[in-house]
Amino acid sequence: MTEILATLRDPATIRLRCAAITQAVADDRSGWFRLDRSRLDEVAERVAALTRERFPDGRIPLHSRWRHFEAGGVDRRALLDASLAGVTTAERARAYFDLVVVSVLLDAGAGPAWSWREGEGDGATRYSRSEGLGVASFRAFLAGAFAFDAAEPLRADAAALRRLDAAALGAIFQVTPTNTMVGLDGRAALLVRLGETLAAESGRSGFESRPGLLYDQLVAGGRDAVTASEILGLLLRVLAPVWTSGSSVAGQRAGDVWPHRFADASAPGGGIDRRTPGWLPLHKLSQWLAYSLIEPLQWCGVRVTGLDALTGLPEYRNGGLLIDAGVVVPRDPRSLAMRWKPSDEFVIEWRALTVTLLDEVAERVRARLGQSAEQLPLACVLEGGTWAAGRQIALERRADGSPPVAIDSDGTIF
Repeated sequence: MTEILATLRDPATIRLRCAAITQAVADDRSGWFRLDRSRLDEVAERVAALTRERFPDGRIPLHSRWRHFEAGGVDRRALLDASLAGVTTAERARAYFDLVVVSVLLDAGAGPAWSWREGEGDGATRYSRSEGLGVASFRAFLAGAFAFDAAEPLRADAAALRRLDAAALGAIFQVTPTNTMVGLDGRAALLVRLGETLAAESGRSGFESRPGLLYDQLVAGGRDAVTASEILGLLLRVLAPVWTSGSSVAGQRAGDVWPHRFADASAPGGGIDRRTPGWLPLHKLSQWLAYSLIEPLQWCGVRVTGLDALTGLPEYRNGGLLIDAGVVVPRDPRSLAMRWKPSDEFVIEWRALTVTLLDEVAERVRARLGQSAEQLPLACVLEGGTWAAGRQIALERRADGSPPVAIDSDGTIF
């Protein structure tokens, strides 16, 4: 069982199986989409131009949750560091991990009706969507909302997470009858399962029952360097019980893994895995979390290598960019007026195309910016970037800036 899931947890498998689906679409075998790769240069030009505009000094950060913590130009990390003054490097890292894990798991789309207010009176600022979720969860963490002991507020303890419910989370997110949030119950249940999972892992590992135990596991034995794939692999193993809305493979909860008729049995290294044919791993939220833990590790003296082993994130902004720009073309335009579920083949195929085509966009963006893959890893292209371009083109196409594909979300994948 472990070996089966190991194949599906390898980001190389994600790329291989997405490529198989993309090739099937390019060969005109899909009933859902066709491809127009002639529009990729236009997409790359948009992304490159937006990258230059957003980062004129050429210093492009990683796509991570920390960018949302910087919403409104506020250096919120400095606020956290000031509160952590005097603690050890390891304890600072654990606090970063606690914050990021909880915040990312709360990061599924909130819907167009929701926003969050920071501050009071004339100086208040409202944030929506991912920025709002990021700022709200950051402020909640700073206030000790996820800590078990009020005397130690800058933690996310399993015992505190296990007692959270939708009402408590709704208060954190300022949810009201006129400020509604999509998937609130799903988010609350996700944090409860996170608490239960961390408690179980703590019993096995001997580390504290909090997301910070992931840091301790990564640096166990005095390690000062890890790979991005190792971060993702640890997240997928430890947090596997959290994902109830994905698929089960061979009786094991596999998370963001889906069946697709064009997903073959490719395995990393050129082999074939006949135990998992037709299963497509994507692991969007776990990869987003892995990207978001890279900087905390670096800030605490741990070198992270192999960033481009992780894939582009197959979600509604990156994928929406490709549809709105005419690269991914639905065969039936009426499909964009429908509501879909994450398990629908239409959505699975669209997400697979997104992974493959983001790699192709990245190559073109690097050429336009005169940078190599080492200088501009995929995570920086996403931030520079494709995600912002997806939001930009959505606003050009639709007054409310909504993505082109409507998905019923339970708050755990989208």
